[in-house]
Amino acid sequence: MIRRSHWTFTVLWLLASCPAPANADGSQSPSVLVETRPVVQQGVSETLAAFGTLEPEPDRVLSLSLPHAGLINRVWVRLGQRVKGGDELLEVVTAPDARMQYLQAQSAVNYASREKDRQQRLLAEQLATKAQLDAAQKALKDARARLDALRKQGMDSARETLRAPVDGIVTRLEVSQGQRVQAETTALLIASEKHLIARLGVEPEDLKMVHPGAAVTLTSVFVPDVAVTSAVEEVHAMIDPATHLVSVLVPVPERQADHLVLGSRVLGKILLESHMALVVPRSAVLGGASDAYLYKVEDGVARRVGVRTGVVVDAGIEVTGPLKAGDEVVVSGNYEVADGMAVRIRP
Repeated sequence: MIRRSHWTFTVLWLLASCPAPANADGSQSPSVLVETRPVVQQGVSETLAAFGTLEPEPDRVLSLSLPHAGLINRVWVRLGQRVKGGDELLEVVTAPDARMQYLQAQSAVNYASREKDRQQRLLAEQLATKAQLDAAQKALKDARARLDALRKQGMDSARETLRAPVDGIVTRLEVSQGQRVQAETTALLIASEKHLIARLGVEPEDLKMVHPGAAVTLTSVFVPDVAVTSAVEEVHAMIDPATHLVSVLVPVPERQADHLVLGSRVLGKILLESHMALVVPRSAVLGGASDAYLYKVEDGVARRVGVRTGVVVDAGIEVTGPLKAGDEVVVSGNYEVADGMAVRIRP
């Protein structure tokens, strides 16, 4: 009981030593301890966020086809593997029919060569005409052309090794070991590792705000510290049936592609517009989107000010209303403040 009385007298003494602010008539009025920040004027940028994936640039993707029918005897690469120019990719055993075509073409060249020589001898003995010799020469030329075409298709050897023409990444592998394939079958695709493009998905209703040339900042979803600055290159004119979004293509500068992985997810922030605006801390704004307001402090009194909010900038937000740069607004304690109430500013 003695301890309780001691605390009671102490509290009463403290209250008596801190008088409330006085009104103009000398009466006491309540006040609230608040924290304020000045209104600042700065440039703000409105951005549109869009997610997407990193793809190889279409004109930097090489399609490797098998020039003749055969059997895939060996596969040395896997999907997503990096390859260097000259690396072995596939070994193809030439199909018997294809091999036979080459042997027949080779025999046709030998026959046409002997026939041309015979016609030359007959012409020298005046037993053949110049037209017959010309026909024999043309037949030889045609036979050699066919043989050369088959040789370029690899039919001159029983086995052929397909090698990488450039450095890149295997982005598609269409064949497997032991598979029989026909001529002109696409075996795999090799994409350049340094030439990437971000395919971002934008809602159709936002498409009118996006234009080629707009600045874009790309960040990896998995490695947010990696940021790439670029610009919109192309805006598609139809909805992707798979994503139900409109594709916006943003190329990745080659010098900034080192830390990005083909196929990874990225976040693109497309710059729509920039302008000067008044910005306050977000904690200063109360109410909803249609009835937002804040408290401005003038001569130790809080005044309620209706505002309209705009672009969110880091920890601040754009506001429009009867404010100017330098005005002090309440950022802490504003939930206890009423219009016209006296306030004490926290040092």
